[in-house]
Amino acid sequence: MKSLACACLFFLAIHVVISGSGVRGVLVRRLGEPVCLAGFSLLSIGGLAWIIVAYAGARAAANVWWAAPAWPRWPASPLMLVAIGFVVIGLTTPSPTAAGGGARLSRPDAARGILRISRHPFLWGVALWAATHLLLNGDSASLWLFATMLAVALLGPPLIDAKRRRAFGADWPRFAARTSSLPFAAVLRGRNALRLEEIGAWRLLLSLAAFAFVVAGHRWLFGVSPLPLGW
Repeated sequence: MKSLACACLFFLAIHVVISGSGVRGVLVRRLGEPVCLAGFSLLSIGGLAWIIVAYAGARAAANVWWAAPAWPRWPASPLMLVAIGFVVIGLTTPSPTAAGGGARLSRPDAARGILRISRHPFLWGVALWAATHLLLNGDSASLWLFATMLAVALLGPPLIDAKRRRAFGADWPRFAARTSSLPFAAVLRGRNALRLEEIGAWRLLLSLAAFAFVVAGHRWLFGVSPLPLGW
């Protein structure tokens, strides 16, 4: 469990301290953007691999803090479909909030597709995935894993927005005014309009395929079916 705790704290620290603070600006000025981006990517991949390995080793000895009730398993599958959709569509949609995407801020179509719903779809997908799994898993290993991912996902949007605001000046407020971090907030407030056709049918199909893969492989990978009746 100590290895998992250290891995989770490391992963959280590199996203908050290195990526989400003024430390990143100092490193970029000294080393350059490409070197910093490559270094951070390697640290993130290494940290995630450490978490996965440590989690697999900690589950057998984990303390169980609560037994999840049966009813959350019914909404879990549709919530995971939404979460995977946000992750897949967010990763495949060019965005000014992504690394190297700042040039898109000046484009008139910068806030389109899934970005009309949220300018941070990937992180909200991760947050929904983590929160749902926290509810369904009451052991200490799962608490470390999913609480860490939830924290990173929820801290990410304000940290990213602050970095983009500092980096892009007047271009950022125009984009931020047409979008929202919280899903659907800009649409509900009339600052944007929902255009599902802009997402693209191929992204929706890819999301469904990813969801089907997760459902089919979940029992083999994690030893438990994600479906309510264990099918």
